[in-house]
Formats: sequence, C-alpha cells, structure tokens
Amino acid sequence: MLDADFNPVAQGCSGELHIGHAGLARGYHNRAALTAERFVPDPFSSDGGRLYRTGDLARYRAAGVVEYAGRIDHQVKIRGFRIELGEIEARLQVHPTVREVIVLAVDGQLAAYLVPAQPDQDQQSLREALKTEIRAHLPDYMVPTHFIVLDKMPLTANGKLDRKALPAPDAGQLQVAYVAPQGELEEQLAAVWSDVLKVGQVGRSDNFFELGGHSLLAVQMLVRVREQLQREVGLKDLFEQPVLADFCATLQEKNGESDHALDELTKSLEALKRLSAEEIDNLIA
Repeated sequence: MLDADFNPVAQGCSGELHIGHAGLARGYHNRAALTAERFVPDPFSSDGGRLYRTGDLARYRAAGVVEYAGRIDHQVKIRGFRIELGEIEARLQVHPTVREVIVLAVDGQLAAYLVPAQPDQDQQSLREALKTEIRAHLPDYMVPTHFIVLDKMPLTANGKLDRKALPAPDAGQLQVAYVAPQGELEEQLAAVWSDVLKVGQVGRSDNFFELGGHSLLAVQMLVRVREQLQREVGLKDLFEQPVLADFCATLQEKNGESDHALDELTKSLEALKRLSAEEIDNLIA
C-alpha cells in the first residue's frame, strides 16, 4: 500500500494497492498507454522490477490483515472534503440489516442505495440505524444525506450495476416530524428555505443540508435573506447552525451588530456570489 509519492503508508492509513515480484505480467496486450499508466517502476527494486497499480484502496489492520477501502476512481470531493465512497460502502455492508449497498455523490450530496436483508423492515428505522452506525465510525461529512431503500439493484444486460436506473434522491424523505415555525422571522425564513430548496414545507426542526442544501444553494439563501428580510449572516454560521430554529436565533443575534460589520458581511456575500461551487467548498474547508 503506497501513497501518491510511492511511499509506504502507515498501519491504518489507506493507500493504493500495488502488486509486484515474480509472476507479474509485462503489460496490457497492444495497449501501450494503459501499460505505461498501470505498470510502473518499482522504487524498492534494484534490478528494474515493476509494480502494477491496481487502483484499489486498502490499509493494513492488526496482525497484517489487509482491509479493502474502495476504488481510487470512486473518490469524490464534497464541501471541501475528499471522500472515499468505498469506505462508506464497506462500513454499511457489514451491518446485519444490509444485503447490498452502493454509495454515490448526487448533486453535491452522498446518497446510499441499499437492499435490506429483510424486505419487510421499517425503512425509517433502517435509515436511522444506519446513520447511527456511520456516525459511530466515520466523520460527519461521510454520513450519507440520503438512504434510498430498493427491492433490488438495477442491472445492465451484462449484469453490471445500472447507475442510470437508480432513482433520484427524494428530499421529502429527509424531513423530520413537522414542527411549525414560531414567530414571524422563523416563518419568513422557512418560506425562503422552501423556495430555495424546492421542498413543500419547512419546519423549525429541519436541517438545511439534509433537505438537499449545498454550498451554492447556501449562498443563494443568504442573499435572499439579506435582500428580503434585511438580515445579515455569514456562510460559516449556517454550517454551524443548519437547523432552522437555531439558524433563526443566530440571525436575531447578528441583527444587533454595527453598521460597519453589516457592510462587511454584505461585501462578503457579494464576493461569494461570484465564486464557483469548488471555490466555495475550498473556502469552507
């Protein structure tokens, strides 16, 4: 297991799995470019040996056990964090309630498509159990926003996963038990969130990002809050307080700031409007 600079990784850290020594093929037949990409010089060999780059991520565990952690080409970057989808899949796959699972990045959010071990299992209970499992072992930014339960995985004619046939995540399933907004500001803010996120109704317990929000929508929402509600707040505040009631309280606290601070926030929002999604993610990270 080696890092990008062909250095061995420490125990517990993920690296690309390389294969070498006796029996290694010379390359791909009539595919010189792919051979050059995959069959690379062995930095630990003194006689011109080569290594095969598998493209698989793995890590050493205790007693020399090698744990598979996914494919390198299954890495994504969401909200400034580089995420190995295979690591999430591996964690979900060992849960006794899951028979099959695939994790994808969809519109800047993580979506876990799964086939349960028991078809009649309550879907909401299953989602909550899996969220708890992921949070216990992985960082918050690796917890899928969506858990889509399927009867079976869609396959192509040659038996491979048909990713195009997977259903789009339904943001409506993310809403918690509806609790009506309290007070004029919460009602106004809920209306803004509903319009920006394209969901039917937003309650005071709803989470902006779990309803489908991402960095670009966050900027749009903050601009709407400034223009329609004459309130100023920073992007960082939303990431720290993504629940409507808590975010509303932050808005009220910020309302007492000086005119100079408000001017600075206005300038910051105008600058954010001109940034790309990747630039915003890098700024937040």
